[in-house]
Amino acid sequence: MKYLVVAALTACAVAAHAAPLQTLPTAGTLVVVPAFGEVTHVNDQATATLSVEEVDKDKTVAASRVNTKMKQGLEVLKKADPKATLKTQNYYTYPVYPEEPAPVPGQPRKPRVPTAWRVGQSVQLVTTNLDSLPKTVASAQSVLSLNNLHFSLSPATTRKMDDERIAATYLNLNERINAIAVAMGRNVGDAVLDTVDFEGSGNYSNRVEVTGARALAYAAPPAAPPAPGQVVEPSFEPGDTTLQMRLVGKVRFK
Repeated sequence: MKYLVVAALTACAVAAHAAPLQTLPTAGTLVVVPAFGEVTHVNDQATATLSVEEVDKDKTVAASRVNTKMKQGLEVLKKADPKATLKTQNYYTYPVYPEEPAPVPGQPRKPRVPTAWRVGQSVQLVTTNLDSLPKTVASAQSVLSLNNLHFSLSPATTRKMDDERIAATYLNLNERINAIAVAMGRNVGDAVLDTVDFEGSGNYSNRVEVTGARALAYAAPPAAPPAPGQVVEPSFEPGDTTLQMRLVGKVRFK
C-alpha cells in the first residue's frame, strides 16, 4: 500500500511540472490544398435522331421510298423549327436473307439468295427551341421515326457555366486556405499562394451529370383522337446538367 501511495505522488509531481503542449513552427511551411467546385444549369439544347427504313424485294423501290420519306421529313423539320441544325447520316443498304437450317457437316452450303433489301437513313436535329420540340417531333413522326433524344447544355451556356465553375472552385480553395491558416494558428495574410494546378494540361475533372428523364415514351391521352396521319405530341423533360471541377493549390507560409 505504501508503494502505491508513493507512485501516485510521483506521477502527480511529474504531471505538475510537465511543459504545456507545444505547437510546431510553421514558418516556410508548404501546404498542399485540394479544392472542389460544381455548378448546375437547366439543359437548354436537345439532340434528336430520326430515321426511316424500308424493306422491299426490289432494292430500287426500297431506296426510292426512303429517299422520298427523308426528303418529306426534312421539309417538315425545317418548317417546324427553321433555326434547328440538321445533318443527314447513316445511309445503309443491305440484303435480307431467309432463315435456313444449319448446314449438314461435310456438305457444301448453297449460295444464299436475298429475299429482300433493307434500306434506311437517319437525320440528326440539334435545337435550343425546347418549347416547340414536342410539336416538331410529332410533326416529323408522321413520316420519320424518333430513335434517340438527349438533352444537354448549348455551347454558349457551357462556356458561361465553365466560367462559373472555375470561380466556384477557386472560391472553395480560398475558403480552405483560410480554414487551414486558422487551424495552424497563423494569419492568412502570412500565406502566399505558390501554385494553382487545375490537374495539369487541362486534365481536370470534367464530369457531367444530367438529371431528369430523357424522353417519356408516351404522351398524355388527348382530349380528342388525332386526325388520320397526325401524331400526338410526346412529352419531354430536359432535366439539368451539373459540371464539376477539382484543382490543387500549394500555399507557403512566411
